[in-house]
Amino acid sequence: MIQRQRVSVTVNGRAYEREVEPRLLLSDFLRHELDLTGTHVGCEHGVCGACTILLDGEPIRSCLMLAVQADGLELTTVEGLTEDPEKLHPLQQAFWEAHGLQCGFCTAGILMTILPFLKKNPTPSEDEIRLALSGNLCRCTGYQHIVDAVKLAADYLGEESS
Repeated sequence: MIQRQRVSVTVNGRAYEREVEPRLLLSDFLRHELDLTGTHVGCEHGVCGACTILLDGEPIRSCLMLAVQADGLELTTVEGLTEDPEKLHPLQQAFWEAHGLQCGFCTAGILMTILPFLKKNPTPSEDEIRLALSGNLCRCTGYQHIVDAVKLAADYLGEESS
């Protein structure tokens, strides 16, 4: 019999406690234990970036971390971008308007990668955006619309902080 371990985390501002198997991946914990399915699993090797979430404000690949390693930490998933389910976060709005998504599978991971990037670099160049996106694979768009969406999001977030 596998011993279960208690995990206490704050996800999107809400506290959770669960008993989990020590080998449970954080991505599976979010999806199956907390029903937060916006975090996608594309490769389970940390290569595609679809499972990117924020851990204490920094982007991480949730498929490369065990749920027990997140004990006591604060996580943000794509569901936590906005408190109002009727409103889009400026980053989501920019992706919508600039056609920065197609099938949407990679989008949550890209959003969670780009949000802290734009906080650190509010007026990025196209090359800086492409470098920031280099760990996120998109099989549909060819990236130009994603880059355009990030530029638009930078404008929106700049206006919001003014």
